[in-house]
Amino acid sequence: MDFSLDARSTLPEDSDKATLVGRIWRPDLAGPSVVTLRDGNLFDITAATPTMTELINAENPTQAAQTASGEDMGPVETIIANSAIDSRDETKPWLLSPVDLSALKAAGVTFVDSMLERVIEERAAGDPTAAEDIRRIIMDAIGDNLAAVVPGSPEAAALKGVLLERDMWSQYLEVGIGPDAEVFTKSQPMSAVGTGAEVGIHPGSSWNNPEPEIVLILGADGSIVGATLGNDVNLRDFEGRSALLLGKAKDNNASCSLGPFIRLIDKSFALDDIRQALLSMRVTGDDQFVLDGESSMQRISRDISDLAGQTLGAYHQYPDGAALFTGTAFAPTKDRGTPGEGFTHKAGDIVSISSPKLGTLTNRVTTSDKAAPWTFGASALMRNLAKRGLL
Repeated sequence: MDFSLDARSTLPEDSDKATLVGRIWRPDLAGPSVVTLRDGNLFDITAATPTMTELINAENPTQAAQTASGEDMGPVETIIANSAIDSRDETKPWLLSPVDLSALKAAGVTFVDSMLERVIEERAAGDPTAAEDIRRIIMDAIGDNLAAVVPGSPEAAALKGVLLERDMWSQYLEVGIGPDAEVFTKSQPMSAVGTGAEVGIHPGSSWNNPEPEIVLILGADGSIVGATLGNDVNLRDFEGRSALLLGKAKDNNASCSLGPFIRLIDKSFALDDIRQALLSMRVTGDDQFVLDGESSMQRISRDISDLAGQTLGAYHQYPDGAALFTGTAFAPTKDRGTPGEGFTHKAGDIVSISSPKLGTLTNRVTTSDKAAPWTFGASALMRNLAKRGLL
């Protein structure tokens, strides 16, 4: 399947008003650079802010990005087009994940739809053939009334009592409507891939799916300074067998995708724009299979400020800030082949995750052992910046 990128579909619909920052790979410097979009061109501002972490932890990240002097790297459409792995000229720059040294964290079970699917996975013990019958039983018992329940409220506690009586309680319901959010480490700093790259599925998985999400960009003080898009690639069979396999289900080579850019909070983009964001996803396969989905952040069960506060605060510090996946309402059940077995990825799938004010993150699916290995970590970044005289 043809895999290409263009600026029109990749950039936010109002990119001319947005403060967009990101990272590119510069072959001439054998390393990454921090960039910002100005008048249709990308400017390398690494001399002013050597890492994205330094930029997001500036006193005013938006002002720092807007006023930093930089080297003109040329039209953004040229670099976006060169980011698609199939047509990439590796002598020219391409987009990376916009996040570097920040912790990569994720909040789970924050939407009713996906919360119920996690319960189904648990009861199916990772067996997709059992999912449909279990889904019917659960929906008959509790329906979707959970959507109106405020996590941690007295009503949530009362509902817990009812579900316990019905033997329907689950660890996923605990974090879905209980007082404490599920926040876990998605992947390691510097490990995320950007738009145009391949994302990896563990080769041992036979039941998996993309997880399109809004990702909050948090400063070290816990403040939300911006947002981007993310694909929290998930292995439903691994986690369904045991919640203790969460690390293996979530953290594999190329299993974390972010981009295309970070949109910083400014006059054109406020926290309420994140709270009201619409998110859409399309998966297209070589087998002509197409999966479409749409969700609204207005359906999230915990406010983004609550998720940020439960991730970073007095009891848990991240001095380099964090990129926090906020969860997804997508848990695709559309059959792809055998009736009743639902959706799972196939190699070659193209996954596009879009939101009008954040643009589109596009990746092709492969297995983690065939995706490009992760070789450029934090120590390599420090050596490269030192060689460039930026440290």
